Amino acid sequence: MNAPTPRRTLLLVDGYNAIGQGEHLRGLRDRDGLDAARQSLAQELVNYSAHQGIETQLIFDAHYRDDGGSREVMSDRLTVVYTEFGQSADTYIEKTCAVLKRDLAFARHRLMVATSDRTHRLTVSGYGAEWMSCAQLLGDMERSSQSLRRDRGRSTRSAGRFLASGLDRSVREKLSQMRYG
Repeated sequence: MNAPTPRRTLLLVDGYNAIGQGEHLRGLRDRDGLDAARQSLAQELVNYSAHQGIETQLIFDAHYRDDGGSREVMSDRLTVVYTEFGQSADTYIEKTCAVLKRDLAFARHRLMVATSDRTHRLTVSGYGAEWMSCAQLLGDMERSSQSLRRDRGRSTRSAGRFLASGLDRSVREKLSQMRYG
């Protein structure tokens, strides 16, 4: 019997909506410009997506850019999408939900949409996608970042001057078993 294939999780984020919801992102936008806020959000999502093990698309409306649509791969887990001229992030997200609707029905994909637009929330839910507010996503991202910092702090501290004292307890035990049989 074949093992079930793991479900692919895709998170679609309405970028300007997230910037508008995040106090630190709004401050960055007001102080350093929209591009700085977009870059900061993208970097935070690179870390969040890697930590959560999910694929993420960060979508920005084209009406804030002069050129046509484009995609920028930031990492193996994050792609930044700038929609075609005249296409909103909402429209892009709805089309993606429509394309994946069949896979969602057969539980091949898990699709999450982060937006704080109430009308859009109902639309994507109708396609079978899960919805979360941008405020909720930003809170999850902050908790994930704190968890990573705590884990990094634990792994870099050394209790003594020997190399082995910097290793995890389970690794030290395995090495001891190998050494003493």
